[in-house]
Amino acid sequence: MAFVEPVKLVSRGVELVPLSLTHEAGLKAAAADGELWNIRVTSVPEPEQTRKYIEDALAMREAGNRFAFAVTDQATGTVLGSTSYHDIVPAIKRVEIGYTWYALRCQRTHVNSTCKLLMMTHAFETLGCHVVGWRTDNFNFASQAAIERLGARKDGVIRGHALRRDGTIRDTVIYSLRSGEWPEVKAQLLHSLIKPRN
Repeated sequence: MAFVEPVKLVSRGVELVPLSLTHEAGLKAAAADGELWNIRVTSVPEPEQTRKYIEDALAMREAGNRFAFAVTDQATGTVLGSTSYHDIVPAIKRVEIGYTWYALRCQRTHVNSTCKLLMMTHAFETLGCHVVGWRTDNFNFASQAAIERLGARKDGVIRGHALRRDGTIRDTVIYSLRSGEWPEVKAQLLHSLIKPRN
């Protein structure tokens, strides 16, 4: 039995469903909103690479180290982006949240906070995780700010850690949240989501 079993997570009109090949056209359309593949510090697939992106995610799910979701509009089923649990380590009950991106129209809305709330709630309260982690490019300042707003703590920087799509080598900033910190973070996230949607 896999540590992360297939599940749908729903709140505030946002639904996370297990990523599948049926989402290919939707992912292409979401990524085209803002031509997100041109952002050098993210891993958004170029249109012709979308199928391989999904196939790679499914292979990682089969191997047990990543579980990818399509982020969809609950009412229409429209794909808004994608996010994943990754670097899943069942023995110490740890997952990371990443491979996250959204169509430009969804950025700076309630979508990301809702997804993080759903995924952290599932990780801590259903999977019984002790730690949830994040990692991001050292030049992805928007991602770092978003992770810090969640209440995660910066663990450090791994220098010379990974290749970017343009062939440069990135430093990776690592964050984590422990289960004992979750109740306060959850309360703050819920409070932030009470504010009117923008």
